[in-house]
Amino acid sequence: MEFISTMNIRNFDLNLLVVLDALLRERSVSRAAERLSLTQPAISNALNRLRSQLDDEVMIRTANGMQPTALAKSLEEPIRRALRQIESSLNANLAFEPAQAENRFTLALTDYVELMLMPALAAHLEKAAPQISIKVVDLGREFPLQALESGEVDLAVGRFTELPARASHRRWLEEDLVILADQSTELPDPIDVDAFTRLRHLWVSGAQTKGMVDSWLESEGLSRVLSYVTPNYMMAPHLVAATGMAVVLPRRFALKYQQLLKLQVRELPMALGSFALDIAWAGLRDKDPALQWLIQSIHTLELQPPS
Repeated sequence: MEFISTMNIRNFDLNLLVVLDALLRERSVSRAAERLSLTQPAISNALNRLRSQLDDEVMIRTANGMQPTALAKSLEEPIRRALRQIESSLNANLAFEPAQAENRFTLALTDYVELMLMPALAAHLEKAAPQISIKVVDLGREFPLQALESGEVDLAVGRFTELPARASHRRWLEEDLVILADQSTELPDPIDVDAFTRLRHLWVSGAQTKGMVDSWLESEGLSRVLSYVTPNYMMAPHLVAATGMAVVLPRRFALKYQQLLKLQVRELPMALGSFALDIAWAGLRDKDPALQWLIQSIHTLELQPPS
């Protein structure tokens, strides 16, 4: 927002920032008009005013649709954060009535978190807030601060080793980890570290660049051979059942698939601490009543092992 702050803000129509945000999101006058429930001529007129006030083309028509200029691109995230902050501030003192609410929430999750969380949350929303809708997107490896601050994502739930200062968070779930392997795999009980490192390992990377096991092994000057790496928790038990590999997974998840696929479970030979999952959101929405209601709902859910 530094560019606008050097202008005479009293002469700048701040409503144009809402239009600019819609244009940057949609890359289309017609879709921006639909997003804001305005006519296309109204959006075109607003775009012309933006061009005049910013002394820049703002959006340029190309063979691939409308694309932002360098100036417009540089304003995209600051404007989006500012609009989200204003919206949150205006909503802070409003009472939230879940039974009448029609909010649409987007959650960034791994497949494991979706499996553990969403059946219980969907059942809760069906009773307490039946008109609220949920969209789940993949969490990915990078913490989605930009998406959280822009409003593209409302909550991220996962294992975060480090969180940005502008993100707020709350502990959701803690589990310990165990080894899951096929019955044909030679797995001593108890297993020691040496035998553990000699196993053929499958690693579920999820949204991580390095897991708890490999961090511990590295600290001890040890390593293991990863025969297979997948981002998907749901795939891991099936790969284990079809091969001689072993995988380290959260206990409740592993115990469920031990029964389902006739696998074996062993305790780890090292103390890793808990596999902790946090709910994270943009700090500028700390007083957003709808979002805080959703966070509290997630925190108080009684989770059952996945079925």
